[in-house]
Amino acid sequence: MLKRVLIKLSGEVLAGKKGFGIDPEAITKIAKEIEEIYALDVQMALVIGGGNIFRGLPANAQGMDRSAGDYMGMLATVINSLAFQDALESRGIPTRVLSAIEMNQIAEPYIKRRAVRHLEKKRVVIFAAGTGNPYFSSDTAAALRAMEINADAVLKATKVDGVYDSDPFKNKNAKKIVRLTYLDFLNKNYKVMDATAISLCMDNDLPILIFNVNVSQNIKRAILGEKTGTIIEG
Repeated sequence: MLKRVLIKLSGEVLAGKKGFGIDPEAITKIAKEIEEIYALDVQMALVIGGGNIFRGLPANAQGMDRSAGDYMGMLATVINSLAFQDALESRGIPTRVLSAIEMNQIAEPYIKRRAVRHLEKKRVVIFAAGTGNPYFSSDTAAALRAMEINADAVLKATKVDGVYDSDPFKNKNAKKIVRLTYLDFLNKNYKVMDATAISLCMDNDLPILIFNVNVSQNIKRAILGEKTGTIIEG
């Protein structure tokens, strides 16, 4: 069983059936699973994307300055983090939001030692605002923070149950790949996770597990070491 993990949630997962914004039902469902895992004495940190509210890259493609778009995306992750913090604390789970961009009225500034101390005190830590820099995805932020807190693995919770040889939404015959090396992932240019994040994990031998968060108990299965999704490792 994993003892300290970083869970990467895509913003789209929080949108649920609405497809945009924050769906309280979707957040509550994931919060219930986190509550069960919390009872197992697992130290958990989370990074939540902002795609359900704003994406910098599509805005850049339509003429917006890339840096401005990325900063707006970072602010979207803060909104999601606060919403998820509220969902967890309403279930009695102590939670702290640490932001890479200082906004002292609503979140603590990110400091590595403070983050680790919160984890040791059995608090769930949510890392908001990415790395605090434009041109870096929330996937990359997840890989970076996971290494800083010495996590056992990155658990990327998405809408698909792993990596496929082609898009499973477009090709019903797409085949799921259970295990990949970092180099295989990079060479074949799979789009499930950012290449920069994969490279960071490869350099530091940090395993990544990609799985479908919409399947009940999948987060728990991943932490307990049961087979689910696709594992990327050396």
